[in-house]
Amino acid sequence: MTDQAGSTQTIESNLLESGIPRRVWHILTRWPILPIIVLILLVAAGLFAPLIAPADPLKQELALRNAPPFWYSEYWSEQEEFSVTSRLLGADHVGRDILSRVIHGARISLQVMAVSLTTGVIIGTSLGLVAGYVGGLTDELIMRAVDVWLALPFVLLALVAVIVFGGSLLLVMILLAMFTWASFVRFVRGEVLSLKERDYVALARVAGASTTRIILRHILPGVINTVIVITTLRVGQLILTEATLSFIGAGIPAPTPAWGLIISEGRSYVTTAWWSTFFPGLAIFLVVMSLNFLGDWMRDRFDPRLRQL
Repeated sequence: MTDQAGSTQTIESNLLESGIPRRVWHILTRWPILPIIVLILLVAAGLFAPLIAPADPLKQELALRNAPPFWYSEYWSEQEEFSVTSRLLGADHVGRDILSRVIHGARISLQVMAVSLTTGVIIGTSLGLVAGYVGGLTDELIMRAVDVWLALPFVLLALVAVIVFGGSLLLVMILLAMFTWASFVRFVRGEVLSLKERDYVALARVAGASTTRIILRHILPGVINTVIVITTLRVGQLILTEATLSFIGAGIPAPTPAWGLIISEGRSYVTTAWWSTFFPGLAIFLVVMSLNFLGDWMRDRFDPRLRQL
């Protein structure tokens, strides 16, 4: 027994001396491993939702309305005709599987992010390049339009748009694209104002390069890093905004399994069926937190003034 205890202490001391916990902590802080894992799970759930989801997210089973998660063994022991695996994370107020709806909600979030963010990046980056390089009246008009747009109450505009045009996934994508473009204009314009004074831009201008060529070949590559960082940070805000719109009824219409809509539908049962709102809320929290961590890491990685790695 004494020899075994001595060998165990020797192994532990070797692990501490080798710095394995320190190395693991260094890797986790140096590289965004955990955020990337969460985002990989999000993408996998979005792409393969029909294959991963254990049930139809729209199928109602009133006999299982507000059924608790699988660890409530007393409840499931009384359900003779249903298996506990049919509702692993419980069911909502009409018996729909929460896990399946959360998985399919990831697909909705990916669709919204892909379309809205791509549109916003293209429009915002283009206007920022033009405003920063051309300057003068063009710059003034674009920036005043940005100021006016940012001053408008976005949620109120979304509510009016839903009343006028009716709620749909396409309308949400358009609204979020309109919500996104303005922030790109300001950041890109600031970078362009600095880059256009560089010597290589002046040499290209002297060589007779056109304005379009200078912007696309010499200035745009210099702002790509900024665009990537802003994009990463804006994705989390887009998910929160989409969830907010769905929660207040101005987003994706029922019965589409959007995370914000699932929370909105379960808020009346939060005291009796907490799982209806907890798990979609947890999904939103993990994804947004991971995107924010990844955005901060990319900012430190790409910006030489903030580089800590």
